[in-house]
Amino acid sequence: MPTRSEITYFGAGPAAMPTDILEKAAQALVDYEGTGLGIAEHSHRSALAAKIIEETKADLSTYLDIPDDYEIIFMQGGGSGEFSATVYNLVGAWVTRKQQAGADEEALRKLVAEELKVDYLVTGSWSLKAYQEACRLLGSEHVNLATDARTINEGKFGKIPGESTWKLSKNPAMVYYCDNETVDGVEFPKFPDVLAPAADGSGPIVIADMSSNILSRKVPVKNYSAIFFGAQKNLGVTGITVAVVKKTLLPPSCPQPAPALLRQLGLPIGPIVLSYETIAKNNSLYNTLSIFDVYVAGQVLKKLLATYPDRVDGQQAVADKKAALIYGALEKRPDVYRIVPDKTVRSRMNICFRVTGDDTDASEKSFLDASKKLGLEGLKGHRSVGGIRVSNYNSIPLEGAERLVKFLDEFGKA
Repeated sequence: MPTRSEITYFGAGPAAMPTDILEKAAQALVDYEGTGLGIAEHSHRSALAAKIIEETKADLSTYLDIPDDYEIIFMQGGGSGEFSATVYNLVGAWVTRKQQAGADEEALRKLVAEELKVDYLVTGSWSLKAYQEACRLLGSEHVNLATDARTINEGKFGKIPGESTWKLSKNPAMVYYCDNETVDGVEFPKFPDVLAPAADGSGPIVIADMSSNILSRKVPVKNYSAIFFGAQKNLGVTGITVAVVKKTLLPPSCPQPAPALLRQLGLPIGPIVLSYETIAKNNSLYNTLSIFDVYVAGQVLKKLLATYPDRVDGQQAVADKKAALIYGALEKRPDVYRIVPDKTVRSRMNICFRVTGDDTDASEKSFLDASKKLGLEGLKGHRSVGGIRVSNYNSIPLEGAERLVKFLDEFGKA
């Protein structure tokens, strides 16, 4: 059996973790800082837990340069839970703003019927799932498919339509997109210009799923009303989801409407554990939070801050270099490898390609068998699209990417 040091794991998530952090976390599970109890046994309402939460929030703010007018909350339910949470919270905020502008219940009914829209940019499997969830919760009449990447790519994902073609609603409750599509290997190269705020701060209410590229590049947080990300790619282990929410969406600026009013308006009422207002008010401790998962995320952040004095910029340089090496190796052998997404939107985190040949399935099986013998694991593509997927998360060292590049070159010559 191989040892941990002999494996480079390119799985899409749960992702590999730095060994030193796992070893420290393993010790903390048995006895946390000499308390005689493991970290998973301490009360989530203890002073010890509160310190872990506050330090992790502070380190995340430092690393990503999150402005003071944003709240960081730890939630449960994963990215899929946030597909629902974003709808509940942002539609509720839309109703509150209409109330604050003077609309009574009768006027609100009319506004909901005629104006309420949530916009979705569908560029891959995960934004599609989020769009479908919005339709399920609100009804398709309130959900605007502002763009669908499949329409310009023969029914498949792999491109992002030009911004000039997006059919955005007038003043939607939110514009939602997935910054990096894990399944399809598509990443927005930058924040969309058409969604950028004006000089006075006005502009669309933008929400982004950053589950698989968070901590890997600089984020213009001020351009968003909220971003969210599961921990299990670049931040830690499965179990917590982080939401970074602009405080103008929270009380006292924007309290959620009363459930009775939402019923009268025919709008869905979300579970309280998906309420940004409730979770923020309780410092992420409305219900029992896994402090162990927050602790692991905190250790990842502390290591990143110690490794990169220039914070996320330093990690971005490494991520970009690894991605360039891998794509370069694939491009050298176009007779063997076919990169799936268009070059303009290739993900740095999830590199998707096919191994060509008379029998693609056989060629890819041979590729996977050969890579596994060398300790290059987790390269099989998502079951919905097949192919090969290299997940180039922060935990993959430069040496790991170089090992893969060497294999790509050798397999391509065989």
